Amino acid sequence: MANRANRHAARTEDSDNTINYVQCDGLAVMKMVKHCHEESSNMDLAQGALLGLVVDKCLEITNCFPFPKSGDESMDEEMYQLTVMRRLRRVNVDHLHVGWYQSSDVGNSLSMALLESQYHYQTSIEESVVVVYDTQKSSRGFLCLKAYRLTPQAIQMYKDGDFTPEAFRTLKVGYENLFAEIPIVIKNSPLTNIMMSELNELLPEDKGHNFLDLGTATVLENQMRSLIERVDELYQEAVRYNKYQQVVFKQDTEKHRALAKLAAENAVRTSKGEPTVPEEEVIKQFRPMTAPNRLTATITSGQINTHAQHIAQFCSQSLAKLFITESLQIAKEAKETK
Repeated sequence: MANRANRHAARTEDSDNTINYVQCDGLAVMKMVKHCHEESSNMDLAQGALLGLVVDKCLEITNCFPFPKSGDESMDEEMYQLTVMRRLRRVNVDHLHVGWYQSSDVGNSLSMALLESQYHYQTSIEESVVVVYDTQKSSRGFLCLKAYRLTPQAIQMYKDGDFTPEAFRTLKVGYENLFAEIPIVIKNSPLTNIMMSELNELLPEDKGHNFLDLGTATVLENQMRSLIERVDELYQEAVRYNKYQQVVFKQDTEKHRALAKLAAENAVRTSKGEPTVPEEEVIKQFRPMTAPNRLTATITSGQINTHAQHIAQFCSQSLAKLFITESLQIAKEAKETK
């Protein structure tokens, strides 16, 4: 726990202080949830724009709207967004673009496309965030809504366009500090809170049994399948990088051997009074090898870490449910025997 707290504190120090937390209206949350679940039924990725404004260090998200589907080639996405924001402005609704949202399935949110999109958003709109909604985890009764921003190291790395191991080592970039998670809170109006309290009282008591749902097989199966796929991808990346290291080592060995041979020949030439051959002639024969792109491996490692955390969290909750139901079953059997 101490190591985890230290890592979290380090990530907080490395991140910028543009936004301290995100405040999202209940209406905007419901729109995102509705859109993400509609698209998840068609196995599509749901994306949309976030509208709001910045107050001090708080990013207030007050509205949102979905992006047009990528399959519709007749739709100009940029013109569509401008038209929607222009019409929202006419009806006195917040129309300032403050980020975007995206659906996620089984924690598969971290990707190259997410990194590239957030980089363009954050470099054009400094306070922008990406909100990720996990449809499958939320359908199990755990609302999973998280806001992320790129860290300054990740922005600098993407700006330089250098994804070699040396660049990662220099900037100290890993999957842990590609994104910084921003705390997100949901705010409702007092009338909405009163209505939700009244609806909660009207809920029949027998409807609360879904919180003890023990159907964990499908969730764990999907998580494990995704984890196995990511581990295979990381293994392939490791194989490519090992081959690159072997080739570089072999080339360096041949270069040192050739330089040693040249040094011996130059010594003989010097003793005979002949001109020596410069080392550059030998170095030209060995072209430097291009280092493999390590960004893909870093993103895959982040996905593996996310799946492992979700599995650990879900298993701990499932074990608690099993112990609770065991106690209820024992109490029921004892009551029936009496």
